[in-house]
Amino acid sequence: MPYNTLDDLDFAGKTALIRVDINVPVEGGVVTDDTRITRIVPTVQHITQAGGKAVLLAHFGRPKGKRVPEMSLGQVRPALEKALGQPVAFAEDCMGAPAKKAVAAMAPGDVVLLENTRFHAGEEANDKMLAAAMAALGDIYVNDAFSAAHRAHASTEGMAHLRPSCAGRLMEAELKALEAALGDPARPVAAVVGGAKVSTKLDLLSNLISRVDHLIIGGGMANTFLAAKGIGIGNSLAEREMADTANDILSRAQEAGCTIHLPVDIVVAREFAAGSPHEVLPADACPEDAMILDAGPQTVAAIAALLAECRTLVWNGPLGAFEIAPFDVATNASAQEAARLTGEGVLTSVAGGGDTVAALNKAGVAEGFSYVSTAGGAFLEWMEGKTLPGVAALERG
Repeated sequence: MPYNTLDDLDFAGKTALIRVDINVPVEGGVVTDDTRITRIVPTVQHITQAGGKAVLLAHFGRPKGKRVPEMSLGQVRPALEKALGQPVAFAEDCMGAPAKKAVAAMAPGDVVLLENTRFHAGEEANDKMLAAAMAALGDIYVNDAFSAAHRAHASTEGMAHLRPSCAGRLMEAELKALEAALGDPARPVAAVVGGAKVSTKLDLLSNLISRVDHLIIGGGMANTFLAAKGIGIGNSLAEREMADTANDILSRAQEAGCTIHLPVDIVVAREFAAGSPHEVLPADACPEDAMILDAGPQTVAAIAALLAECRTLVWNGPLGAFEIAPFDVATNASAQEAARLTGEGVLTSVAGGGDTVAALNKAGVAEGFSYVSTAGGAFLEWMEGKTLPGVAALERG
């Protein structure tokens, strides 16, 4: 998709309206994870160093169109100032007199943070008047919030049509990574899809089987597929009512030339607790009173051998109950192997969505992947083959 980047526009003397996602966790008024804040720094600094004025638009929480003091973006300003290394002014609204006054007081190189866009009901309704009121504050629209691009809101979609627009550095990086993973990837392509439920990832699985060569299924999802094949899974987490759907996916994958890989051995226990007694068994030998909590060493070895043959990997979800040892072994070992191959330059690895970032961080390899997206819903919808309104709005006309 052709779209402008920061390099295509001149920001000198211009006011840039930058849609960012700084919806970060806050406890006691203090930001506890500034990942999303640090990721917008390259975009903001490119604009300010080019002699532009940076006006930040963002949402925080779900105030549902009402002014909720606990959801004010003012509380993230200290973390923003620390990340940017400069003062950040704050306006108590994202439109109208407070916003106009703050923007009017700006000099080139300054940064202003506007109040929560979702304090206005028109934000989520993609109201044209709200979009116009926000667009009136600046000259150029920059979308650096891929994680909010699956929502057609006034600040993510509406504004893009009202000013010259472009993708910020984070948005650009996300789009390039996803294009490398599923747009025009180096083959063979493998996808790891894990997690608890097949029902929440039907669109994802349906899209992937037509686009990847190998689909590795883990976690509770794998149990559902094993049960659909008539294999006993004891007390394991599974959606037994999804048997017909699972078999349909297996059948369609075969027609599409996509090989689905399920565990060949399993780690079972009677209790889901740290250090609980466990054993490794063949995938078809789960005792009736036990539950499958991870893939076994033969499966891990098979995944490693498969990844060594592939050139592109898309990863979404853990292979087992990664939160608790010893049921994190398959996820950790497979992720570490993917990171090793990436480091050697033989594998392009892109990951994101749901528990994926937490699982890769726990495995100590998030920095070892080619790209790890912090965008949950947007990453999944892209992988499902859906059009993201915030991305489509940036397309050159």
